[in-house]
Formats: sequence, structure tokens, C-alpha cells
Amino acid sequence: MIRFVLRWIDLPPMWLALFGGLAWGQARWLPVFRFGGWADALGAVLIGAGLLIGVAAVAQFLGNRTTVIPRRTPGTLVRGGIYRLTRNPIYLGDALILGGLILRWDAGLSLVLIPAFMALIEKRFIRGEEVRIRQEFGAAFDSYAARVRRWL
Repeated sequence: MIRFVLRWIDLPPMWLALFGGLAWGQARWLPVFRFGGWADALGAVLIGAGLLIGVAAVAQFLGNRTTVIPRRTPGTLVRGGIYRLTRNPIYLGDALILGGLILRWDAGLSLVLIPAFMALIEKRFIRGEEVRIRQEFGAAFDSYAARVRRWL
């Protein structure tokens, strides 16, 4: 039971929620400065873009009948649509959402959380996923990875 709970907690949306919570806490308890109205607008755009990118990526996975669950071996190598621009659009969308929240909350000190979040996601999820995908699809994945960057 504990193992199941820990595996459920160790999913990218939970890490996004944790990092978002840290940014919110910083804005609330350690407000340093206000970005201004431009940050609200840019933050909303980033959040919207992150959501759209994530939904588009999940839709492509579902349309190709492959898993969106990290640490599971995919049944199909998805290379079209949003996956022509980035190998990890869901994680990119999460990073955009985090950045948007930080701007909207005027959590300037928390901007360092964006690269920290990306590094954690890469270490905990992306590297292992790429090993499984390479084992499953071999040269096809290598060719794809040579053309399409991990983030952007």
C-alpha cells in the first residue's frame, strides 16, 4: 500500500503542485516586489499555452493508443503534431504553467524554481523514459531524438 501511494505521489503533476505551492508560499510570506500588470497578462498566456500544449500532447497519445503514464513502456513512438517541436510537450507545458503562476503571483524569487523543476523532471522521468523508448523503438527513436530537442 505504501509503495502504491509513493508511486502515485511521484508523478509530474504532483511535482508541479509542489513547486507551485512553494512559489505561492514565497509570494504570500516573502513578497519582495511586484512585477506589474504585464506579468499578469504574460502569466495568463504562459498558463494557457502550457495547458494547450499539454492537452494537445495527451490527445496525441490517446489517439495513438499509447500510455501517458510515466515509467510505462509506450506502444507507439509519437512523432507528429506537437511532438515535431519537442520530445516532451507535457513536461514543457508544466514548466510554462509554473512560470505563468510565478508571474501571476508576483513570486519573483521563485523564478529559480523553473529550471529546478525542469532538472528534477529530466532526472526523475525523462531520462528513464528515453531509455525505455530507445529499447522499444531503437533506431527510429535515435533518428527522432537527433531531429527534435528534448525541451524546445
